[in-house]
Amino acid sequence: MAEHDRRVADAYAREGARLRGFIRRRVAAADDADDILQDVFSELVEATRLPAPIEHVGAWLFQVARHRIADWFRRRGVRGTDAAPQAFEDADADGPALEDLLPSPDAGPEAAYMRRVFLEELDDALAELPAAQREVFLAHELDGRSFKDLAAERGLSVNTLLSQKHYAVRHLRQRLQALRAEFIDTDTSKGS
Repeated sequence: MAEHDRRVADAYAREGARLRGFIRRRVAAADDADDILQDVFSELVEATRLPAPIEHVGAWLFQVARHRIADWFRRRGVRGTDAAPQAFEDADADGPALEDLLPSPDAGPEAAYMRRVFLEELDDALAELPAAQREVFLAHELDGRSFKDLAAERGLSVNTLLSQKHYAVRHLRQRLQALRAEFIDTDTSKGS
């Protein structure tokens, strides 16, 4: 039992702040975000007790968080927010979130190297995007700007901005997926 608790505590120390930020960008109320974060780690507690280990805990946590956020929106029937449930589910269908692709900066020197390589590749992939897609992606993901504010500022509809971001994310995922697979293959070959 102590081993399970240690793994959960380690995961929280490594991923908790990043995961909280991920949830807060999608759920405005801090209390709701904290409830979702608690649900995610409660699910991790249960999952660590199962016989099959979780291979990539960070990616698993973000996947569970996305599902919990979608459930939260469904339960509340929220409409017309920055992260409308349908748009959120559509973005989720394409694969892991970009944040999931980045190793935690606190996971040691190998993870720091992989993170640096990913960020360099991300810069290159961002440079390949059309200007409108790149600007929307950066404003929403890095600056934390809402689609509503961006729409008002640019005179575009929220749906247009969601579409631009969707295409940007899809391109970035495709571009970075091969690098991610390479790192995972390297990681699993070391464990053998």
